[in-house]
Amino acid sequence: MVRQRSSYLLLWIFLTIVDGDTEVSCVFMERCVLPCSFKIGNEIVIHWFKTPRDLHVHSFYYSRDQLGNQDQYYRNRTSLFKDQISSGNASLQLTSVEVQDEGRYKCHTSTITGNQESFVNLKVDAPVNKVKMNQVENRISCRSEGIYPEPQLTWSTSPPSNITFTNTTTVNQTEQQLYNISSSLILSAGVYHLLFICTISTRRNRRRATLQRLSDISGPSTGVTIPCTPSNTSLTNFTLLWRFNHTQTVLSQSWTDVTYSVSDGWRQKVENVSKSGSLMLKDLSTKQEGMYTCKLSNAEETHITHIHLRITEGARSNTAVITTAVMCGLVLIGLSIAALISIRSYPLLLTRYRHAAFVSSSQTRMDSVLFRVTTKRNLILLPDEEQSKNIVT
Repeated sequence: MVRQRSSYLLLWIFLTIVDGDTEVSCVFMERCVLPCSFKIGNEIVIHWFKTPRDLHVHSFYYSRDQLGNQDQYYRNRTSLFKDQISSGNASLQLTSVEVQDEGRYKCHTSTITGNQESFVNLKVDAPVNKVKMNQVENRISCRSEGIYPEPQLTWSTSPPSNITFTNTTTVNQTEQQLYNISSSLILSAGVYHLLFICTISTRRNRRRATLQRLSDISGPSTGVTIPCTPSNTSLTNFTLLWRFNHTQTVLSQSWTDVTYSVSDGWRQKVENVSKSGSLMLKDLSTKQEGMYTCKLSNAEETHITHIHLRITEGARSNTAVITTAVMCGLVLIGLSIAALISIRSYPLLLTRYRHAAFVSSSQTRMDSVLFRVTTKRNLILLPDEEQSKNIVT
């Protein structure tokens, strides 16, 4: 009877205990822990395998790591919590997680009291990070890169519209098995006022971006305020970025900073930024005419607003007005002095004119007398003497 009980006891001791699968989600290129625990005992042996081919991921026995049979793919990427093994912790730490790491892992532990097995289903996620939107003429594009698993992209508008848009969506997979997704809309006339929303989502997260083209505004060169959004949106938890003509950075502001940073070329033009992100400019010229883009972004969404600014003709800065007034004053003073000099010198000019006229008249009379004398002399020299005398008489 005692022997039979001993046999049952030994059979129970060495029976392998299998637990249910544990689901673990790991972020791409980060470190991840695959949990595993066992009953405390001596002569601890730990093996980690990846099924179904039982690839050797990590082994531990004789109180140290045994990596001679470790698969090359996991080299220098696995470790155990050595100081916690004696307490029954056999969890595996995996670093630089890649998409290829996804799958089912087996944790096999053994002590003198028995064996245990547990399984971990590892899923890899590369969440949606940034959603980029842009508009060129009547085409709006939306894209995001480095996502896993394959994401979904949807378009919507605010307010909702019944208009059917022509859109094209493309999905590509990289060598790292990550997904890049892009989509574009072709807009028809009369729908530019709508707020276009692009949403990209996976099982782990989703991000959205909005884009709107506001009506063009005109303002004097003395100063103008360019709205960031049609409503008074607070900048709480948002990062602000203003650009000019899509390339020049005007200013930026992080939600953690009270102050904003202005680019060198815009320091003399930026006056202030409102609580809603509106840009206040001053002392403008036609060089500042063009497209302004406001971008508000946080961890979940990005808002982009385009607005075209035109400087009103004839509206000049205070400096230009003062300069023009001074120049006009100088011209008027010059004209007044010239007129005064002309009035004072008029009698002298009149006298000189009369003298010149008298001299000219006298000279004319003298020339006439000389002409007659010369004529008489020429007539005397005629060959017919008698005819000459008659003519002279």
